[in-house]
Amino acid sequence: MEETSLGTLRHDWTISEIEAIYHTPLLELIYQAAGVHRQYHKANEVQVCTLLSIKTGGCPEDCAYCPQAARYHTNIKVQRLMDVEQVVAAAQAAKEAGSTRFCMGAAWREVRDNRDFDKVLEMIRQVSNMGLEVCCTLGMITEEQARKMKEAGLYAYNHNLDTSEDYYGEIITTRQYADRLQTLENVRKVGLTVCCGGIIGMGEKEKDRLELLQTLATMKPHPESVPINALVAVEGTPLQDQKPVSVWEMVRMIATARILMPRSFVRLSAGRINFSIVEQALCFLAGANSIFAGEKLLTTPNNLPQTDLEMFELLGLTPRLAYQTELSLTSSS
Repeated sequence: MEETSLGTLRHDWTISEIEAIYHTPLLELIYQAAGVHRQYHKANEVQVCTLLSIKTGGCPEDCAYCPQAARYHTNIKVQRLMDVEQVVAAAQAAKEAGSTRFCMGAAWREVRDNRDFDKVLEMIRQVSNMGLEVCCTLGMITEEQARKMKEAGLYAYNHNLDTSEDYYGEIITTRQYADRLQTLENVRKVGLTVCCGGIIGMGEKEKDRLELLQTLATMKPHPESVPINALVAVEGTPLQDQKPVSVWEMVRMIATARILMPRSFVRLSAGRINFSIVEQALCFLAGANSIFAGEKLLTTPNNLPQTDLEMFELLGLTPRLAYQTELSLTSSS
């Protein structure tokens, strides 16, 4: 990879090009990715997001990594959709703790046009009015449902591809890869921003990681947000015996994603709890500029808020303002 072409915004990446970037000697890869990061982002600015499970467990899908699937015997207690007031209170607490993006996740296969969806729309309205970027991850949605959420104030929709198309059937059989791509298309059609990434450590081969990155990096436009998750193996799921991925694997994925999709926010997501501050610092240096804060990511454990605060102070990181706040600041200047 010629250094002069680093940071170029492209949508035609080939597997051989991605493989060459991915296999760059590690310190050189981090250096190159850090350079690209600085072309498009403030070096020490990290967006802090909070992810809340607004409807937990009982999902009819068979995602092999997920403790919320009804067919697996995990310690997840099924809970109905939260009340609007509870969600707003959680969003307020997240905002006070430093989050500028609030994501609501429901263990649904797909959104249905019913009273629960009406409640979600009201949640979006009220949380958006607090000045937070609002994101939802609710499973498959139609274009019309996406439009209604956008009108209510939704800023982003998350729908991860998880892995490559080839390996997808080893992880999920209750929906097709094409279904996920269709949902992403529905989100794009109405002008919402896209949050889409994947999970490593599910038994996939290296080629699956490269193909996942290619699928994301050839989208036009690129997803505005690209979560890189490390599997958190949960007892009772088919992937319960998978070994944790190393920080070096995460760094390679993050750095490669940063070079391929220079404008995107690359999110150091699930599995962060297994990495020390030093290891997380390497991820930030390699181009990660967003984390999920709070003690849980849906149902899996996450870093304690005080630990993250100490990390930000130690590394000299500053939380990024919410997009809506930045707009108001810009318009008033």
